Amino acid sequence: MNSPRYRPAGLAVRWAGHRVVIDGGGTAREGDRVDAWLVCDEHAELMPSIRRRSAALGVPAGAVEYRSGGVRLLPLPVEHTSHPTFGYLIDDHGHRAVWAPEFWVFPGWAADAELMFADAAGWDRPLRFAGGVGGHAAALDTAERAARVGVARLVFAHIGRPSIRAIDRGQSPPFGEWGAEGQTYRLR
Repeated sequence: MNSPRYRPAGLAVRWAGHRVVIDGGGTAREGDRVDAWLVCDEHAELMPSIRRRSAALGVPAGAVEYRSGGVRLLPLPVEHTSHPTFGYLIDDHGHRAVWAPEFWVFPGWAADAELMFADAAGWDRPLRFAGGVGGHAAALDTAERAARVGVARLVFAHIGRPSIRAIDRGQSPPFGEWGAEGQTYRLR
């Protein structure tokens, strides 16, 4: 995302000797061991830098499933734009997390997640793409929906300009928290 304050939303999922990167802006460091680099949108503006970085690390980048050591990262569709885009259901022996940093419509498959990383590009109204081909949800709508469908912990990971202005005004969503770069979030 092109943000005046935040680097592109990304997640490093780590467990028992494994490390999978999801999205980001091609920022994995030289020498980092990465088992897979998953993306939500293979047509995203950041894909050239992600492909360069993932190639340097010796792993392809794509919207694919990854499984190892009893953990499964499954790409599931989200409504976001005119081409296929995905979020990820992360299942660790029955414990569920969701990575869905970009969507126009809240993904129903995120219900009952223990931890969800979600879109906050919009604040109090959705952001519509030109030509009506999708957009981004509003953080306030996402907070309400996540609470209603049983998400236990909601972290906003894709924080756009309207939400940044809300933060600067001292506002916060009624449910959920702002993601913090470098923060560790534990599933169990």
